Amino acid sequence: MKLTVVGCSGSFPSAESACSSYLVEADGFRLLLDMGNGALGELQRHCGLYDLDAIFLSHLHADHCIDMCGYFVARYYRHDGGRCAPIPVHGPEGTEQRLTTAYADTPSASSMSEVFDFHTLKPGHFEIGPFSVFTEKLAHPVEAYGIRLEHGGRTLTYSGDTGVCDALDDLAAGADLFLCEASFTHGKEDIPDLHLNGREAGAYARRANAGRLVLTHIPPWTDPGQTLRDARAVYDGPTDVARPGAVYEI
Repeated sequence: MKLTVVGCSGSFPSAESACSSYLVEADGFRLLLDMGNGALGELQRHCGLYDLDAIFLSHLHADHCIDMCGYFVARYYRHDGGRCAPIPVHGPEGTEQRLTTAYADTPSASSMSEVFDFHTLKPGHFEIGPFSVFTEKLAHPVEAYGIRLEHGGRTLTYSGDTGVCDALDDLAAGADLFLCEASFTHGKEDIPDLHLNGREAGAYARRANAGRLVLTHIPPWTDPGQTLRDARAVYDGPTDVARPGAVYEI
């Protein structure tokens, strides 16, 4: 598996990064995890506009899904006059309605299903291309899912957005790479069921015996250096702060 960080800023794009979006590749199959603000432009640095094979949306906050509206336009009004075959989109209940409303509350927007093949997420196990997929509902103000991808004996876990919850331990257990949100600063913000801080992300990685921790979804107003130090205080494995364009071989 190969993971490419397309965007990693939390809440809104920073001057350096689009919001959450991560490209995962294996056996020629391209799966995109989230498509937040600014991600569609950045994605084209790493992947052809029509070369994605499937999309996973962890939840329906704009910083994780809003660029799907632009992607709808790109696929519906393809430049060569053709129309793309529907691409599988795995998202929480109501994904199609949410994206349709965000794009335009008009009859033409109902055609989103012509280019997106929507699948409703539930906790459980299924397949996406060559990936064995496990999903769990996590702690967030809206319905939100973390995902565990297994392929060729290797494992990637992506937390999406979550507060502290037991289900994340299950998803992260033994992961070779744990891509974990760390939006808050330890000792500063403490809002249950919303986000993690660096120390909490590190604690999850330690309990999971994860091979590597990559901290992501750090908002522009948060010091990533402090977040990194907080994570390393409790987890002694390799730990990075996600950067746009960073590539990890898993």
